[in-house]
Amino acid sequence: MTTVKLSYGRRSFLKTTALAGGGFMLGISWLAACKSGTKEAEAMLTMPKEWFDLTGFLKIGENGVVTIMSPNPEIGQNVKTSMPMIVAEELDCDWKNVIVEQAPLNTSIFTRQLAGGSESIKESWKALRTAGAAARQMLREAAAQAWQVPAEEITTAAGVLKHEKSGKSAGYGEMASAAAKIAVPKEVKMKDAKDFKIIGTPRKNVDGKKIVTGQPLFGLDYKREGMLIAMLVHPPAFGMKLKSVDSTAAKAMPGIVDIFNLNVYNQGYEKQWCDTEAFNEKIVVVGKSTWEVMQAKKALKLEWEPFPAYAENVQGWGGPQKVTIPGGLENTADHQKKMADLTAKPAQVLRKDGDPDAAFKSAAQVIERTYTAPFLAHNTMEPMNFFAHVTADKAELVGPIQTPEFVEKTLSARLGLPIEKIDIQMTRMGGGFGRRLYGHFVVEAAAISQKMNAPIKLVYTREDDMSAGVYRPAYHVTYRAALDANKNLIGFHIKGGGTSDSPIHANRFPAGAVDNYLAEEWRLDTNISTGAWRAPGSNFIAGAEQSFLDEVAEAAGKDPIEFRLALFEKAQKSPVGKDNDYDATRYAGVLKEIKEKSGWGNSQANVFRGVSAYFCHNSYVAQVVDMVVEGGKPIIQKVHCAVDCGILVNPIAATNLVEGGIVDGIGHALYSGMSFKDGTPEQTNFDKYRLIRHSEAPKAIDVHFVKSEVDPTGLGEPVNPPIIAALANAMYKATGKRVYNQPFAMGAAVLG
Repeated sequence: MTTVKLSYGRRSFLKTTALAGGGFMLGISWLAACKSGTKEAEAMLTMPKEWFDLTGFLKIGENGVVTIMSPNPEIGQNVKTSMPMIVAEELDCDWKNVIVEQAPLNTSIFTRQLAGGSESIKESWKALRTAGAAARQMLREAAAQAWQVPAEEITTAAGVLKHEKSGKSAGYGEMASAAAKIAVPKEVKMKDAKDFKIIGTPRKNVDGKKIVTGQPLFGLDYKREGMLIAMLVHPPAFGMKLKSVDSTAAKAMPGIVDIFNLNVYNQGYEKQWCDTEAFNEKIVVVGKSTWEVMQAKKALKLEWEPFPAYAENVQGWGGPQKVTIPGGLENTADHQKKMADLTAKPAQVLRKDGDPDAAFKSAAQVIERTYTAPFLAHNTMEPMNFFAHVTADKAELVGPIQTPEFVEKTLSARLGLPIEKIDIQMTRMGGGFGRRLYGHFVVEAAAISQKMNAPIKLVYTREDDMSAGVYRPAYHVTYRAALDANKNLIGFHIKGGGTSDSPIHANRFPAGAVDNYLAEEWRLDTNISTGAWRAPGSNFIAGAEQSFLDEVAEAAGKDPIEFRLALFEKAQKSPVGKDNDYDATRYAGVLKEIKEKSGWGNSQANVFRGVSAYFCHNSYVAQVVDMVVEGGKPIIQKVHCAVDCGILVNPIAATNLVEGGIVDGIGHALYSGMSFKDGTPEQTNFDKYRLIRHSEAPKAIDVHFVKSEVDPTGLGEPVNPPIIAALANAMYKATGKRVYNQPFAMGAAVLG
């Protein structure tokens, strides 16, 4: 067992449980969980007459029913099931007697209440286990006092306390009242991985039945008596601002309550990293129904004008940053030219090992390839929305947000209310992929409610969201490889960047595996708002890197897997540099796993294969795509995937994440892209922004997880990046043509 010292006291636990109890549930059905709703839970479990709070993460009823709080936002990654599983494991309770509730925002006890970076489980692993172990110890102490026996002689299993020597036993519910009075232990012992009974076993999504039966769960479902509907109008093009508005006709339309100008952030406010917003001044239309508000938006008479270049200070992850916002109306063609020009010029050197210049000068062969990718929209299935009711002394907000604790700080500044007067309730999200990291829509909802002095629901149309950002940046990168006369890789050079962001991770593979290595980057300023998109940066650079390595392997006359494994062997035995951010042994491990599981090397007639492997978000993924050609069209027959993400909490959720990430990566690599003409998005809905169809998804996905006792790492994002290259490499084998520019295909001409 592992012994962990607790760094917080009983006051912290009780403060949270008071907020997490029944009074905070508000009677809203989407807050109930494990048995798919309060009524169903009562039907299947005998609900306690009294609850006893033990820790900030859980409470136990007198009959043994356990309620476990899930602290992080649920974005479809199934943490609302997986996080309580971790608590239940250390508590040693019966999962059948567990109810799960979505915890409210409460930073006094819950840490990192954020859905992003694939770190919900990784960062909460210790805290969740400690909460369960602490509660279990408190129950043991209570039983020890009641039975007058040493606590260390008391065992637990499936929610039952037992003392073998005396033959005494009791359910957790019988000791819950006494345990609630026990001091929180200063240190607790946690289980060894080999003793897990819940972690590592398949558990169904606690919201599953609600999702498939259409019960209220999402922010868009939320309603309140007297609630008004609000929508926004923003400039039609990036680089423009409002000049004038005539709302006379719109205000006279049925159901319209008010129309006014809104500044999302007050003048002088220093933005946080998550306050990204291209259009600070907007027009707000408030009415009694969504349809009436949409019609009034069309009746507005608006004039727009270009804005000049400006700079602003933003508090980024690494500290304050000065961000330059250029003026003018931008075009995709101009972006492509400017990025190509920047790649041809000197750039910032991020890492340099050996003597790359000499290696390339002496090379018998130099391979150079350039890869590009467009802006991408997030296109969450659930439209952007948020409920707000702001009064003079408090703000109540309900909806889907990935960064509640960051937004809370912005709200405090915008509304003039102390943080303790702001209450954020998190609903399940109908997708996020990074879009809901940026909380301007929450601030907008709150500011509108404050102005109207009424409860409101802010709703974006699909066109509102797609034409206002925030987008995955456009990227451009050039790779060069130097081979000697014996076809050995002696030099490697990567140089690239993107709009407002660079995808270059200088210390990732093949850094550390090549004696002469150079990584450089640049950034192109833009007034088009950009931000995180599933597996930020990696979602492009993995595809480019792994596609290029396949070409290098081919030029060297080597099998692509064996070529990579040889590089990993060098990184293991004689690594170059000291800052390599990957474990070469684990990296090679997923390649070896996928080689075995896919039957690599056992050629099948008319099956074309592509391989890829990548490390990001602390996890290692290797994939093989099997492609066939039918009727002249390449079709993805099967995807094989091997993942090393440490200890697997819930195999069902993990497999779903892998399958979803693979389909998502394939679809966006093939079809999706945002382009701009004079600052105006050319795609504003799904008629022009192409997503993958059901018939284009892989016919089968075979998932394998590497067995591990390493603490869990990310999974929602790491699977997405490498599939792009596995797909591209398979397409080359099937068609004889390499692909360098995303999207690889528009329409059904390539895959069907």
